[in-house]
Amino acid sequence: MQRWRGYEAVPGGFGRSVVTIGVFDGVHRGHQGIIGHTVKRARDAGLQSVVVTFDPHPAEVVRPGSHPAVLTEPLRKAELIEQLGVDALCVVPFTPEFSRLSPDEFVHDVLVEALHAAVVVEGDNFRFGHKATGDLAMLAKLGHMFGFTVEEAPLVAADGLVFSSTYIRSCVDAGDVAAAGAALGRAHRLEGVVVRGDQRGRELGFPTANLLCHDYAAIPADGVYAAWLNRGEQKLRASVSVGTNPTFSGRERRVEAYALDFDGDLYGERLSLDFVAHLREQRVYTSIEPLVAQIAEDVEQTRVVLQ
Repeated sequence: MQRWRGYEAVPGGFGRSVVTIGVFDGVHRGHQGIIGHTVKRARDAGLQSVVVTFDPHPAEVVRPGSHPAVLTEPLRKAELIEQLGVDALCVVPFTPEFSRLSPDEFVHDVLVEALHAAVVVEGDNFRFGHKATGDLAMLAKLGHMFGFTVEEAPLVAADGLVFSSTYIRSCVDAGDVAAAGAALGRAHRLEGVVVRGDQRGRELGFPTANLLCHDYAAIPADGVYAAWLNRGEQKLRASVSVGTNPTFSGRERRVEAYALDFDGDLYGERLSLDFVAHLREQRVYTSIEPLVAQIAEDVEQTRVVLQ
């Protein structure tokens, strides 16, 4: 898959293409449907498939301070899009200047001049241009003017629920990682670098990796979870605690993973956690003994869930 930073970076000789545009945070089942339609349409027509996305999230530029929790970091998002068979990914820096492009300017500069779009595939809730004034009907009208067609990809739903990044964020925020995974089509992933914590887990007999995550990362609600810890190609079962360690009067919210059947040093490594199930809420214990007993139970429950 070719990758470009900015539509100005598209090679001059790039031919006609089938394009879809969106933030695509999570690359969830709904996104997979739209991107999959784009890839198939391009292959059938003998054209290149292109996904256009943005960095940073448009909300942070249009309404500073409103950046939503991020389901997939940029590199992970690119990897997931590539796995869908896309020929090229164009990441457009979403700047204040870019946000002020009118719908006509957006279509002319990005779709026509840079990508030579023959077909544009979008869902019916697509919006574009300054203050999101452009919609699917306007896109079709502009397409008629500039020589491309617009195809509406049906929204993906299950049991009457349309999959969306907003819905998945709400699931993660509530700790319902199973529902989030069902909508994503895979487990919700959290990435970060292992940093030193209080090393209290080691003292209790359960050394944990303290994961330092991105500021906007979508971290599940406080509680204990069963997850897969990804260390390069190595996958380890992990019992993960999210919260402030209230038994020890903690204040800083942390993500701490105990890797089952692992003996080694993870400090400084970049790891990821794929959350599979919520095991229990966070609790306060009056002494160390019941806490250790509960952690041991969490570990055994993790084994069962990830069997």
